[in-house]
Amino acid sequence: MALPLIVVGGVAGCGKTTLAAALADTLGVAFRDGDDLHPPANKTKMAAGQPLTDEDRAPWLAACAAQLAEWGDAGGVISASALKRAYRDTLYAAHPSVRYVLIHITPELATARAAQRPDHFWPASLTASQFAILEVPGPDEPALSVEADWPTARQVAAVVSALADLGG
Repeated sequence: MALPLIVVGGVAGCGKTTLAAALADTLGVAFRDGDDLHPPANKTKMAAGQPLTDEDRAPWLAACAAQLAEWGDAGGVISASALKRAYRDTLYAAHPSVRYVLIHITPELATARAAQRPDHFWPASLTASQFAILEVPGPDEPALSVEADWPTARQVAAVVSALADLGG
């Protein structure tokens, strides 16, 4: 039986890495922080306060998709914003069992959380640019959502219980 492949997404500061790591631990599968797959040029650009373009994101999305494909039926969880449908479609194409979890958060809370990470390459000033491109998953996507202000344990429980409804 194939284990789930999950992409935990949302804007910066929503808690992607925390939820993704907790899900991986709960499900007994591998975890990867999608930030680690960004080319150095992307991190440099974001650190300078410049939002990424679709062209900038292409190699990162390809690396995330390759990670999902590599895990395959063994399952895994990756944190990757995947804010646009086209980005998620790239990730869905990596393997039939890919599922997406969007963490809903308000712009105010996301900006405040991002500002509290002084050692992270992502400046809080870019948070608005992510909300500007956010496309909430449609009903035809293998996706679900949780709230950023829920405790991590509640988020994990919601995702695990919803996986059966999504077929994985």
